Amino acid sequence: MGSEGIQESEPKLCKNGCGFFGTSATMDLCSKCYRDLRGKEEQAVSDEKSSTAKLDDDFRVFKAHVASLLSPSTGFESMGKAAPKRCSSCNKKVGLLGFPCRCGPIFCGAHRYPEEHECKFDFKAVGKDTIARDNPVVKADKVVRF
Repeated sequence: MGSEGIQESEPKLCKNGCGFFGTSATMDLCSKCYRDLRGKEEQAVSDEKSSTAKLDDDFRVFKAHVASLLSPSTGFESMGKAAPKRCSSCNKKVGLLGFPCRCGPIFCGAHRYPEEHECKFDFKAVGKDTIARDNPVVKADKVVRF
């Protein structure tokens, strides 16, 4: 019995000259050179895709940067890290539990009352002004009796 199928007359050496034999199915390259060639082709395709993705990412970053520059709420407070809040009387860190007073500074739980931190704010005068402004005096004309 003879061999069935097509046989090559002589084995061909790899086109890259590495010393191994190549086949016509792998473009006359050995398996290692063929694998390297395919890897380079796939890398080129992925580089092309990543470059377009990188351009899209760069555009998004640029757009966000421009939007942040155009926003009216840019201030010095948002630029740097905020200093820790401290009580004006005892210099204790208050964090989120700081109590602002109408006289201006922030106080801890022990000094939050006006009597404790010797507040100079006139609460009574402000209260009177608020009541007078919110509740105007309504006077009716005198009723004439017969």
